[in-house]
Amino acid sequence: MSRTRPPALSWRYALNRVGQALLVLAIAFTLASVLLAILPGDAIMARYANPELALSPDQIEAIRVQSGADRGWFAQYLTTLAGFLTGDFGYSVASGAAVSDLFAAAVPATLALAAVGLAAAVLAAVAIALLATFGRQRWLRAVFDAVPSLFISVPAFWLGIVLIQVFSFQLGWVSVVDPSPAEALVLPALTLMVPLSAPLAQVLIRSIDEVRAQPFVRVTRAKGASDGWLLIHAIARNAALPALTMAGLTFGELVGGAVVTETVFGRTGIGQLTSQAVANRDNPVLLAVVVVSTAAFVLVNLAIDLLYPVIDVRLRTSPGDRGAPGNQGGHSLRAASGQADAPATAPADRQEAGA
Repeated sequence: MSRTRPPALSWRYALNRVGQALLVLAIAFTLASVLLAILPGDAIMARYANPELALSPDQIEAIRVQSGADRGWFAQYLTTLAGFLTGDFGYSVASGAAVSDLFAAAVPATLALAAVGLAAAVLAAVAIALLATFGRQRWLRAVFDAVPSLFISVPAFWLGIVLIQVFSFQLGWVSVVDPSPAEALVLPALTLMVPLSAPLAQVLIRSIDEVRAQPFVRVTRAKGASDGWLLIHAIARNAALPALTMAGLTFGELVGGAVVTETVFGRTGIGQLTSQAVANRDNPVLLAVVVVSTAAFVLVNLAIDLLYPVIDVRLRTSPGDRGAPGNQGGHSLRAASGQADAPATAPADRQEAGA
């Protein structure tokens, strides 16, 4: 008789993943602080030593003391770390505004763009994968099997410019001059969708092909199951795990793509804030961008890690229990074949049972 301990295993699994997430955040914060500190030049001198401002050396030194730039790196590191832990990101060197206020103004637009772009990418990836694996004609399957390779090779900045030229200037379908909030999302979301959907579609196509080749799928099809029934009850759930992993990994590309996309389309957001901070050597803003982006990436991947035991029942039992004598039956065979949760009864089986 198998002995499973889902609650204990789930807590250990969750705590392990949370600990790893916190470690990644700490390493990212430290590396970003070190790299920004060793960059040549002085951001405060570059900002306030301008002759047009007519500030005296004493006044500039007072600004350095007030901002803490006169202290050693480690003291600044500890002060900044304490501020981040309490939600205080410091002040922008370029504008003097609180970095948290700058983020509060920029984040909503970037979140809207990221959400629409990611949702469109997922829908496009699913459509491409289904047409590449279940298309009626061989040429249709070959065309959509090649689409991800084409999408992944398109530069985001070039695609954004082409979309503006075609859909705005040539066809006039979407306005880029004083557009409505919904209209302003169309072309940037399409620009994000194309490179994001490519890796998702590639993984989905390979996963669907691998699951379709599994023995349990062939047996279920031989018992009378249709392609639609197999897709919903057997293939989709088993092929979702690699795609879910890739979705978490592509979140980093989503952040990077937002920087390019918002710059091309002149949108207010984290991307534009980042490009301005790079141009102005605004280290407090750059550090906040790195840490917040890393935190978002870590949280998304942490959520995906915690979803694994929900999708794959093999992760709900401890490794020792899987090898127990009473646990060598059908569950172990499903695990060996890569099946997360195969359907117990095909349509033909149900008809036989009813008969």
